[in-house]
Amino acid sequence: MRSLGVSHPILGALTPQWRYLNDQSALLCRFGMSLDGTILREVVVTTDPDAIATCLAVDQERLERIGLEAGPLSEWLVRGLADHGITAVLMETRQVRAALSAMIVKTDRKDARGMAHLLRMGWFRRVHVKTMDAREQRTMLSARSTLMARLKDIENSVRGLLRGFGLRLPLLLRGRWDAGVREAVAGHPSLLQILDPLLTARRVLREQLILLDKRMRDAARVDRVCRRLMTPPGVGAIVAMTFRAAVDQPDRFRSSKKIGACFGLTPRKYQSGETDRDGAISRAGDTSVRVALFEAAHVIMTRMASWSTLKAWAMNVARRRGAKRAKVALARKLGVVLHAMWIKETDFRFTRPTSV
Repeated sequence: MRSLGVSHPILGALTPQWRYLNDQSALLCRFGMSLDGTILREVVVTTDPDAIATCLAVDQERLERIGLEAGPLSEWLVRGLADHGITAVLMETRQVRAALSAMIVKTDRKDARGMAHLLRMGWFRRVHVKTMDAREQRTMLSARSTLMARLKDIENSVRGLLRGFGLRLPLLLRGRWDAGVREAVAGHPSLLQILDPLLTARRVLREQLILLDKRMRDAARVDRVCRRLMTPPGVGAIVAMTFRAAVDQPDRFRSSKKIGACFGLTPRKYQSGETDRDGAISRAGDTSVRVALFEAAHVIMTRMASWSTLKAWAMNVARRRGAKRAKVALARKLGVVLHAMWIKETDFRFTRPTSV
């Protein structure tokens, strides 16, 4: 079940779990609630924007706020409701979960009621609804990550199976990996027959990964924003597209400095009584962006021969705080720089401009 909410004079909520009847109908529960918290109406409809819009048509003139908990189908529901002239907001999942965790008994009905109260009081954080271009780019990146994970799983499985026979594979390049395995098991004909399906599956996965990588690089080359984001050192097509798909609309950030906090690259803060300490980074937000920025920072500090203001700043931090902290700090700074370049429509400058 999903969570949808509406305010003044009606507030509503759709719960975050799914319920199936007759193995076919996914249902959705909605609460109608007045501003003082009184439940006005409760209905069950199919999880479909057309069905939800039909249900809300009776009260559409009186609706002030509609909210859905962010989830896999939330963006589709928001776009579908928008086609019917109904504006809905996405509520940040972690905040909703934390607010509803105080309930002793957790049911879909209570979740829906709790979300309606959050909408009524305004205790929720809006989640950005991605544009279709950003959603397509994110889907392409997710497909690539899936292929890479399955490829790595097969390689690790083959290594583990060979160790049972006392065979340890050396570190091989991906292009020679298949030949290296066949050489290692050359004296074991039955073992080669056992591993051959895994090697075939790995070869097919690698071919599709190469094809998808090419498509992504071609897409990045024709995208004006991605081309600009690839001008800094260490930022390639994958990092640029990951950042572009996650930010989507740069003007939704009031300041470029908000990028670090949005993607979990700023320290946690804990205060209680006389205790006041900073912790590790929050790791909030999109994990893929955080990983991509950290990898770009690692490349800048360890593999880039050319110097820039970014590398010089990071190396100074590394001397004071260590390489790991410097890479995290550089990842945060790189995100700020990329956002500023996007907003100002300027390419990266390796050195500061000389003052006149």
